[in-house]
Amino acid sequence: MANVPFLGLKTHSQKVCSLYKRVLRNLEAFYDRRNVYRYQAVLMRARFDKNAKETDMRKAVELLRQGEEELFSQIHPLPKKFATSPGGVAYERVVQSPDWVLDYWHPLEKAQYPEYFKKREQRKKEFMAMWEKEYGKPDPKDQHH
Repeated sequence: MANVPFLGLKTHSQKVCSLYKRVLRNLEAFYDRRNVYRYQAVLMRARFDKNAKETDMRKAVELLRQGEEELFSQIHPLPKKFATSPGGVAYERVVQSPDWVLDYWHPLEKAQYPEYFKKREQRKKEFMAMWEKEYGKPDPKDQHH
């Protein structure tokens, strides 16, 4: 049997868990005091646990649909977002510098990390040797100065 990737498909239990997590995040947005939020979260958990042993899949799917509709109708107008998550104020703000930037460091800056730059130079030589072995040496007439 071929391996079929199920990238976008979720099981019923995964959908229920996702709904539960979104409901708790929504409750978190409504109740800023921890004790009030925990009380509401316990009540919500009891609602989910009440239907956890449902064996009739038609009824289970209908309960899930009703839960999704209820969440949609009661969603907080300004949901909490983690700063570095999509939609957060700091999402994708940390810029990862490319490796070639280190080539332009001043020698005094490089001298602060001698082991790192020694190993880096060694790896650059290994990479160049691997490149030349695989693709051959560059043709001087192709290099434009």
